[in-house]
Amino acid sequence: MKKIYLLALSGIISIFTINAQTPCATGRYSTSLFSNVTVTSDINFGSNTTTFGVLTQLDLDVYEPTGDTETARPLIIWAHGGSFIGGSKNDADVVTLSEEFAKKGYVCASIEYRVGMWPIDSSNAIMAVLRGVQDMKAAIRFFYKDKATTDTYKIDTTRIFIGGSSAGAITALHLAYLDKDCEIEPYIPLATLNGLGGMEGDSGNPGYSSDVVGVISLAGALASYGWIEPGDVPFCSLHGDSDGTVPYNRGYATVSGFNIMILDGSRMLQEQADAIGVQNQLYTHYNADHAVYAFSTQYMDTTINFVRDFLIDQLGCTDAALQPANSPSGIANLYSLSYCDLGIGEDHSQIVGKIYPNPSNDEVNVVFNEGEIINSVTLTDLSGRIIDSFSVNSGKLILYKNKLKAGTYILRAINNNGITSTNKIVFQ
Repeated sequence: MKKIYLLALSGIISIFTINAQTPCATGRYSTSLFSNVTVTSDINFGSNTTTFGVLTQLDLDVYEPTGDTETARPLIIWAHGGSFIGGSKNDADVVTLSEEFAKKGYVCASIEYRVGMWPIDSSNAIMAVLRGVQDMKAAIRFFYKDKATTDTYKIDTTRIFIGGSSAGAITALHLAYLDKDCEIEPYIPLATLNGLGGMEGDSGNPGYSSDVVGVISLAGALASYGWIEPGDVPFCSLHGDSDGTVPYNRGYATVSGFNIMILDGSRMLQEQADAIGVQNQLYTHYNADHAVYAFSTQYMDTTINFVRDFLIDQLGCTDAALQPANSPSGIANLYSLSYCDLGIGEDHSQIVGKIYPNPSNDEVNVVFNEGEIINSVTLTDLSGRIIDSFSVNSGKLILYKNKLKAGTYILRAINNNGITSTNKIVFQ
């Protein structure tokens, strides 16, 4: 009897221990369990060269719940906004987010990344995003390295989330979903990318993982919704549907009031994720402009609660949502994709019969298939800006380089049945 009693007692203790350690069981992660936060500032995690050729040190600040004894804590890495030309790890919105989630039991890191873009145009914007991605990856690797060595920050490396505000959200999204050379190749030559250290970059802590398990996008966007693919990590988004800086749907992102390049905003990303089964949540700030949480306590409270719900769901908690997702605004139209195994440079609709010579130094001949009635033809740059439009009456079109810069352009033709052809045109 004694042995049976001891076994039963042991089982009860084991069950109690498991339940006590269940995420959110004691309010951890779901409530502000801790009253105070300890901040360690200016921790160096790497360095790299800016767009102006200056070697710069990369630092981060760590926010931890004061007095916490947990030894395997989820980590959130935050990146500030600033249109890739400014901003700081000390910006009020990322500081507030770091403090509030540290109080819930997370470790948070607010990072610096290289900013600067000159001249302000689509080509330099692409480079700026890549620099941000490389620096954020170095920060992620910093925490993997710490866990494998000194374990100073008591991180659970199976529960690392990344997020950001505006440009920081764009950085986090591209880090998570831009993962193939063929996706970036239409925007930047691979030789140039490799010279910068490739997708991983040379910003620090080589040899360690840069894997994450989820993304928090506050007023963020991707260059292409198609980079989100089946099996990718989940994400949550908050976005104003009247955002004039980073598009809520599909449209131009602006820097200092100038249209830079077309991006797919939170509404487009939700549409893609829902279509392919990637877990996601979107909260729309109705009739709101850009990053309203940065200027309003009410919007910030909504943001914190919505992100809290997303995170505890990822951690396996069953607490009721504080801020459920609402209905999105407008319709997101997923356009045809044309890269990687989708075959940029090929004609999937059989509208175009031949393109030659391509690449070319002066002119490119485009021959449409016999009998095709072409309603519209446009030539755009890689940011989506229309360079020229054409009428086709004879079944053939000649594209002249003239004053165009050397580079890659996209030719889109639509026939009378509404079928679209997308082809890559290269002028040398």
